[in-house]
Amino acid sequence: MSIATMRQALRGVSGVPVTAYDGNGEVEPRTTATVYRRVAIAGIHNIVAAGNTGEFYALTPEEIRSVHEAAVSGVDGRAPVTAAIGRSLREAIRMAKDAAAIGATAVMSHQPVDPFAAPSAQIDYFCSLADASPLPLVAYVRADGFNVDDMVRLAAHGNIAGIKFATPDLMLLSRAIAASDPAGALFVCGLAESWALSFTAAGARGFTSGLVNVAPQLSLAVHDALAKGDFEAARAIINRLEPFERMRTKFRNGANVTVVKEAVAHSGLNVGPVRVPGLPLLDQKDREELVRLLKGWEVAGDILAPADQ
Repeated sequence: MSIATMRQALRGVSGVPVTAYDGNGEVEPRTTATVYRRVAIAGIHNIVAAGNTGEFYALTPEEIRSVHEAAVSGVDGRAPVTAAIGRSLREAIRMAKDAAAIGATAVMSHQPVDPFAAPSAQIDYFCSLADASPLPLVAYVRADGFNVDDMVRLAAHGNIAGIKFATPDLMLLSRAIAASDPAGALFVCGLAESWALSFTAAGARGFTSGLVNVAPQLSLAVHDALAKGDFEAARAIINRLEPFERMRTKFRNGANVTVVKEAVAHSGLNVGPVRVPGLPLLDQKDREELVRLLKGWEVAGDILAPADQ
């Protein structure tokens, strides 16, 4: 896939499926592939393998490769597969080359988590990785401290398809978009449906989603409304999603993946608990609230049914 075609895919919904574990807590490739197949069949435009909703940081490099393989198998050519990579620069380069060999379409680099990382050097990390990657790169930017020049340098790299902008600094986002070459990397909302309307107004296109694991049609409805410039319709759908997304932010986002995994389990697909340090399971009160919300979506026909497995 050309970088221009990949940028077009990024203008849609970039879904991030969960990783399934078996009863012993090991990655379960067949169930993981089923999760990816469900998301692909639903029509999600770009599918990210081993992203944050896929518990990237709780996986070993060998497990990450297993998830990438399950994603390529489950998606089966229905959509681009963007394989998430990261950690040290050398590890990330090796992961990018492995992803290309597996059959991924692109790679997404998680932001370095080194506690001593300098903002400008993190841009160097992304650019060096893009230089070495045989696949187009999406740079995942989620820390503070970057400036407009940093974003412009990132957007100008010839092998960077997009910038997953995952900080609520809308002033930096809008200034960076205005200063960057429109033919360069696409700025994508990296904070899911809840922020998609504000990011679109600031000039970003497309958004990421964990909701696609359970209610992909709601994600697609938000995207369709934004693509038409119908902010009122988009806002109405986002308001329906607000309780789900708000629950995910509990414990400083420690419940983020937990809510999604328990929602998937409610649909009849057992994907196992979240690995620590994420919250393994919801408490009874939150679980009951989640089930009430999901039952409302079921009545409206918005949620994936067991038959979709």
